[in-house]
Amino acid sequence: MSLILKIDNTQEGKRLDVFLSEKLNLSRAKAQGMIENKYVKVNNFFKSKSYKLKLNDLVEIFDGFSSESEENKLLIPQNIPIEIIYKDEHLVVLSKPANMVVYPCAGHRDGSLLNALAYHVKKLATAGAPLRPGVVHRLDKDTSGVIVIAIDDNAYYGLVEAFKKRQVNKEYIALVYGELKGSGRITLPIGRAIYDRKKMSTRAKKSKEAITEWEVIKNFKNYTLVKVKIITGRTHQIRVHFSAIGHPVIGDRTYGKKTYIELGKQKIPVLRQMLHAWRIEFNHPVTGQHLKFESSLPEDMEKIIEILTLSVKPPKVFNKGLKN
Repeated sequence: MSLILKIDNTQEGKRLDVFLSEKLNLSRAKAQGMIENKYVKVNNFFKSKSYKLKLNDLVEIFDGFSSESEENKLLIPQNIPIEIIYKDEHLVVLSKPANMVVYPCAGHRDGSLLNALAYHVKKLATAGAPLRPGVVHRLDKDTSGVIVIAIDDNAYYGLVEAFKKRQVNKEYIALVYGELKGSGRITLPIGRAIYDRKKMSTRAKKSKEAITEWEVIKNFKNYTLVKVKIITGRTHQIRVHFSAIGHPVIGDRTYGKKTYIELGKQKIPVLRQMLHAWRIEFNHPVTGQHLKFESSLPEDMEKIIEILTLSVKPPKVFNKGLKN
C-alpha cells in the first residue's frame, strides 16, 4: 500500500525532503532517509532529496518507511466529545478546547482533535498527511477556539488556496500583560529562533513577513484584553509578536513567563495562555457561499476576566460572542 499526495500551488518549488518533513511531521533527516531508501517516488520515478516539486506532481510514499508500528501511522478514531459548530459534505467547523492538539504528533499519539473527528464524522479528506487529513491551518495545543477542517479533497485544495491568498479572516481574543491603548499593527518578521529551534523569534536569521493587527477591548490595571486579527499565519505569531513588543500573552510559558495575575497582594495562577480564536470568516471553497463562525470565550478566560473586574460579572459580550 502507498499514500499519494498531489502538489498544489502552496507546495510548488519546495525541495522533496522539505515537503515530506512538513507534511508528515518528520525531521528533515528522517525525510531524507525515506528518499534515499527508495520509499518515495515522484510521478512514478525515484528522485533526489533536492528535487524541486512542480505543480500537480504526484508524490507516492510507500509503507514501511517508518520504524514505528503500522498502528502509529494510522489515524485512530476515538470517541472524544467535540463541539461541532457547522458541518456539510465538504468541511466541518469546530470549537477546539485548550489542552488538545489538532492532530497526532510526537508526544501526543492520540487524544487529538483529528482522532475525535475521525470518530464523529467518519468521512475525512485524503489530501494532507496520513495523521492530519484535511488540516489547512492549526491552533496551538493551549489555544482554544474555532478551526475549519476539510472533509473532502476539493474543499481541502480550495481552502489551502484561500489561506495562501489571505482570503480567510481569522480573529482572536487575547489577554496580554501591560496596558495598551487604542489599536495598532505589528509587522516584525518571524522565523525560527537561533538558539532554540522549537521556538519562533522576531530576531531570526531567516524570517518571513508577519502582520498582526490589534484593538483594545478593555483595560485592566496592568493587563489589557485585545481583539487580534492576523493577516499572515506564522507559527506562534500572536504570542511571538506581543512578547516582542513587551506585552506577552498571560499564561504563555514559552514566550511570556507571566503565569499568574496579581490582584492586590494575591497571585492567581493562569494555567494556559489566554488566547482564543473567536471568529473565522471565508467563502465556502466549493459552493462560494460566504461563511462566518464564532466561538464564545471558554470558561477559564471568562473567570480570569471576572477576577480582573473584581468579581463583577463580565458583560454579556463575553458570553455570546464579541460584536463588531
